[in-house]
Amino acid sequence: MTIGKWARQSGPAQALEGIVVLDLAGALGNYCGKLFADQGADVILIEPIAGAPTRGMEPRIKGRQDLESSLVFQYQNTNKRSIALDLDTPEGQKIFLALVKNAHVLIESERPGAMERRGLGYEVLRKIAPGLVMTSITPFGQHGPYSDWLGSDLVGMAMGGMLYLAGYKDTAPMVAFGEQAIGAANLFAAVATMAAVYDAELSASGQHIDVSMQESVVMGMENAVQFYDLEGTIRKRNGGEQRLAGTGVFKCKDGYVYLMAGGVGGNRFWADTTQWLIDEGLERAEELKEPCWHDNDYLASSPAKTRFTEIFSAFAQAHTKAQMQEKGRARRIPIAPICDTSDLNKSEQRKYREYFIDVTASDGSPLVMPGAPYHLSQTPCAVQRGAPRLGQHTREILNDIGIDNAHEQELMRKGCVR
Repeated sequence: MTIGKWARQSGPAQALEGIVVLDLAGALGNYCGKLFADQGADVILIEPIAGAPTRGMEPRIKGRQDLESSLVFQYQNTNKRSIALDLDTPEGQKIFLALVKNAHVLIESERPGAMERRGLGYEVLRKIAPGLVMTSITPFGQHGPYSDWLGSDLVGMAMGGMLYLAGYKDTAPMVAFGEQAIGAANLFAAVATMAAVYDAELSASGQHIDVSMQESVVMGMENAVQFYDLEGTIRKRNGGEQRLAGTGVFKCKDGYVYLMAGGVGGNRFWADTTQWLIDEGLERAEELKEPCWHDNDYLASSPAKTRFTEIFSAFAQAHTKAQMQEKGRARRIPIAPICDTSDLNKSEQRKYREYFIDVTASDGSPLVMPGAPYHLSQTPCAVQRGAPRLGQHTREILNDIGIDNAHEQELMRKGCVR
């Protein structure tokens, strides 16, 4: 496959150097593009003239509402270059086709058929770039009775079934924070795209990847679908409650902990938990030695959950999350603090691994954001520059495909580029 002409980033060699990716600036695909960019690919963010939709997303840098202030945009577009291009004009389409000629990957999240109506569908593009991998990320996929439907993250979580399992049994379902449906679609898209790039390197033939956000959410349902298929059982939401007596969320002095005292591996942790509570001098802890606690049907009952709560809760509420975790670890009992964002920021483990990184935003503002959750020993992931300003690299990208400054000024006057 032809390597793009654009300059590589400085610093150590990275895993995806030489790969050129065109990212069509949609909320369903920007994070997928980031995963390529942070591994060294030259990712060109092709934005509408008014800017990518994610530039308007909350939350923002405090006190600002401009195009460079969205924290979502700043995080999802590190290491990318930006060109603002009107794909609904003949001139814009011509520039886009010239970019495709040197690209390995195209990521887009338009509604099904939108690229075809512009004359930029996969069948047209593959004639220009036979090795192109085109990844289309949509709410419900390219085909089927729902394919033309619009869908937000909330819609994906709801129609993918995950929303039904989230929250408390006596409330309406609750959506998980952080647009998990969109994140899942981006992650599955990145994995599929990388596999297709590898195949294209071997075969010199690209392919069209069709990613459904709804189906990506269903993939995260663990065994809930199988429970229904095999047993006719519909799993219920049980947020904050004990799934079995001794296994669930418990309030402590400064928040909550999750304890798993029983229900796994023939209650292998129950004896250790019981002895721990006896050694701590808890009133009624000796009750936990009764044979009934080794019966899963009893553990699942309301009386059992109530009894365990009465025994354990006062002890938990007298200690901090850190103290409870330390005590549990000493006994090899699965107990974990439920961390809020301040806990994550102060984590010694994340500091040691340098997980949070300093990044300069497109306007020069300092930002702190998550780095990669993986370390490649020979080709490290690196955020070498923050998200681009709108059209920041238009001139250099146009120059790379042979458009001189005079022609660029003419295109700008026509409103085809910015």
